[in-house]
Amino acid sequence: MVTTGLRPRRSAVLRLLVVALALAGALLGGLGGAAPASAHAALTGSTPAQGSVADRAPEQVTLTFSEGVAMGDDSIRVLDPQGKRVDDGKLRNLSSDRVVKYGAGLPSGLRDGTYTVAWQAVSADSHPVSGAFTFSVGAPSKTSAPVPQQEAGGGLVGALYGIARYLAYAGFVLLAGGAAFVVACRPAAALVRSVQRLVVYGWALLTGTTVVMLLLRTPYTGSGDLADVFDLGGLQQVLLTKPGAALVSRLLLLAAAALFVAVLFGAFARAHQPAGADEPEETGEVAERGQRGEADEHGAADAEDAAEEAGAADTAEEARRRKDLTFGLGFGGVIVATGLAATWAMAEHASTGLQPAVAMPVDVLHLLAVAAWLGGLAALVVSLYWGPPVERAAVRRFSRIAFGSVVVLVATGLYQSWRQVGTWRALTDTAYGRLLLIKVALVVVLVGIAWLSRQWTARLAEAPAGEVAAAELRAAEDAEQEAGREAEQDFAKAAGQEERKAAEAEKEQEEEEEREAEKATVGASATAATTATTAAAAIARPAPKSGPAPKSGSTPTSDHSTSAPHGTPAADDGPSADDDAPDPARAAQLARQQAAVRTARTKRQRDADPERLGLRRSVLAEAAVAVVVLVVTTVLTATEPARTEAAVKATSGGQSAEAGRPQTLTIPFDTGGPDGKGTARVRLAPGSSGRANTLQLRITDPSGKVRDVPEVKVSFTQKAKKLGPLSVTTRHTGTGQWRAGGIQLPVPGKWRLSLVVRTSDIDQVTEIKNVKIGS
Repeated sequence: MVTTGLRPRRSAVLRLLVVALALAGALLGGLGGAAPASAHAALTGSTPAQGSVADRAPEQVTLTFSEGVAMGDDSIRVLDPQGKRVDDGKLRNLSSDRVVKYGAGLPSGLRDGTYTVAWQAVSADSHPVSGAFTFSVGAPSKTSAPVPQQEAGGGLVGALYGIARYLAYAGFVLLAGGAAFVVACRPAAALVRSVQRLVVYGWALLTGTTVVMLLLRTPYTGSGDLADVFDLGGLQQVLLTKPGAALVSRLLLLAAAALFVAVLFGAFARAHQPAGADEPEETGEVAERGQRGEADEHGAADAEDAAEEAGAADTAEEARRRKDLTFGLGFGGVIVATGLAATWAMAEHASTGLQPAVAMPVDVLHLLAVAAWLGGLAALVVSLYWGPPVERAAVRRFSRIAFGSVVVLVATGLYQSWRQVGTWRALTDTAYGRLLLIKVALVVVLVGIAWLSRQWTARLAEAPAGEVAAAELRAAEDAEQEAGREAEQDFAKAAGQEERKAAEAEKEQEEEEEREAEKATVGASATAATTATTAAAAIARPAPKSGPAPKSGSTPTSDHSTSAPHGTPAADDGPSADDDAPDPARAAQLARQQAAVRTARTKRQRDADPERLGLRRSVLAEAAVAVVVLVVTTVLTATEPARTEAAVKATSGGQSAEAGRPQTLTIPFDTGGPDGKGTARVRLAPGSSGRANTLQLRITDPSGKVRDVPEVKVSFTQKAKKLGPLSVTTRHTGTGQWRAGGIQLPVPGKWRLSLVVRTSDIDQVTEIKNVKIGS
């Protein structure tokens, strides 16, 4: 293929410059509708406060949240020191215009002690949130109230739901972006099997994950037990919620998308099928009819004019049909894709927080831009690797659409970043900000690779659609001819083997007959000997294998057949009906050989074009980076954004929602020696990095009776900050009781508590547990 040199393209350079300047701010909003805006609701306050001690029992417990939440009668539970529920079981909605507050009533006459409040809710962005804290009446006491160790939306169910969310985004990108590539960039791709599979697989993936997410909503927002996916009552309640309605709407839209895909790869594909196969036959019929029915030149000219007019009318009708199909699919596809994108925007992050009326359409545009870019990129990859040669015009059309998508991402991403980040410092001080920086770096790499792809596109020589179709026809004809030659060679080899076998059988037959003739001549008369010799000579004459038939009166074949032993076939018998039947194993082997030859020829043709080879590799690299970007984006959906975190800290006086929560750990141990089994109960209060903490340790035997041990040691380690181990000096206060005060843990986060228990001079064990420390 003749290549063209690179030309200066100031417009392309200017576009890349605009993208580079706006990229950092643009991508802070996250790719696709997945980027959370004012994401998870957080507990900003409570009455009584966490860890507080009240002189008298309160009438109710109230919780204040950073944004709207959905709660039920069992969402707030108050447990006494023995673990018995003491609230009235009725949810109280105490919210006002700007305050989201819920409560649960308490009976009068609560006795003194420490009470546990466990709560669970679903935030307006569809994510479940939960927590627990304690307060005391009169004076703190020991408590055995069970506190959930697993956060809402965590565990196996949370992991499965997160995977389903990622696959749902991927399915939408493949479905919407792949279809847009076919309609807007390369209609001929509707005939390419790899592109058809890509779009259909995207539809199936999005449909399947939507059903899975609908079934997982009950355990995801509730118990966390995977078996609850079969809870029909819970599913009925899910359908009444905003996320459930969004998922059902998505399924209905996917039914319309199935019809769209059927038309795309049915009528639309047939409309763009090359029409060169039928025209020669019709032209030949017209010419033959003119030669046969009209002898004069005027009649032939009229026939040719009629044929041309009919062909022009057919061409115009076909062009009009293609235009109508393209317009209809384009308009309908935009409607369906917009509706699918809205199912994310209406039920998740854009639907709550600051300016939801603006954020929701912005979120829809953001997700559509990502689908057009990354989904079209995936369609281009499969077209370049598993399809006929892609025209330069199609690649350039996609390049323009991709640039327009990036421009939309710039505009919508700037708005998203303003909503959910808030400050520049939050980019480095919060987990959400650090994830955004990682994604920005990945997209910078993605845009750089896209720039290389544009360079390869500029090097491509134009390949008109007619030439591509002709190349495909020539390749098919070459494949058929080569397959025919291979078949002839294989049949020739098989025929040669049959001839050799027949010759060997004939030779063995002649030797056997000679031996029998020799035996027959022993003791015979001279006349018999002469006759036997003549017969042997007649048998020894070779029968003709081909050529003209023997003359009348000459019947060597009949003599030979008569003299042959019973059951031995004649050497020159024609092929039987069994020989004419095709061998299925041989036919399958020939089909495999032909497919291998076609695949090798196609690969050689592609590798012989360095420009398209370079384009395929760069586009594949783009697709690989895009997958990683989509993974990081999905992780962001489970991360609290910086703006929400800052709002929670400001409302709670500089402390996070986890501040001041006492931590209680139950640690079984076994030193391996006599009486080496037992249980250690560790309580750390207030569980804060900003204040001195107090540790209480209690050791019991397997029966629950308090017991002493010779020695216990406690230390704390923070691996993320490389702090520790920080040893704690414990004081023995009674049988099986130890206490330590003034414990300073410098930073919040997950700490590792190490407990060493020694039950004899030589028997000891070290147990490790994680403990969460608030700020």
